[in-house]
Amino acid sequence: MSSLEINGELKLLDIHPTHAPEIFNLINTNRAHFRQWLRFVDDTKTPEDTLEYINSMMNGWDKPCGEVLFSISYQNQIVGVIALKKTDWVDRIVEIGYWIDPIYQGHGIISESCKALINYAFKEKDVNRIEIKCGVGNDKSSHIPQRLGFVLEGIEREGELINGKFIDISVYSLLKHDWIEDQNKRLVEKFHFNPN
Repeated sequence: MSSLEINGELKLLDIHPTHAPEIFNLINTNRAHFRQWLRFVDDTKTPEDTLEYINSMMNGWDKPCGEVLFSISYQNQIVGVIALKKTDWVDRIVEIGYWIDPIYQGHGIISESCKALINYAFKEKDVNRIEIKCGVGNDKSSHIPQRLGFVLEGIEREGELINGKFIDISVYSLLKHDWIEDQNKRLVEKFHFNPN
């Protein structure tokens, strides 16, 4: 997938080394905001760090436990990153991770990007289970899986080490059959279709 157009303004692009300067600038500009929830921020000190990371992630599907990154392009500008990560091909499980420039929060960009990746993972990659994990207290991030019909399965106590401190992690999951049933229900409601 080289790009996935979601609507006229929003698309997901396979991450590319040419995206490194824009992505680094987003991280650097919002460093204080991101570092409370994202562990990579403190290790990203230069554009070269971002470039090195992007290069290491290329062809992610070909790697065990592969991670596939996409740049989020909104109105032809990169505003964030979304990923399918921690892929478990044996049990067909993948995790979605995301971050976005805070000035673009609240516009549905992450929700729509997640929907596109959910459909892609379930339909194109035959994934059965998708997880989203959010730091407890990161309410804006947690609203995404809640809005998309994920189920809160529980809390991983001290599940992640961020800035030298262990934080609790909320674990949300979505199963393929639940997503398909929900999408079919939405179609029926949209077109007021009555099979009887």
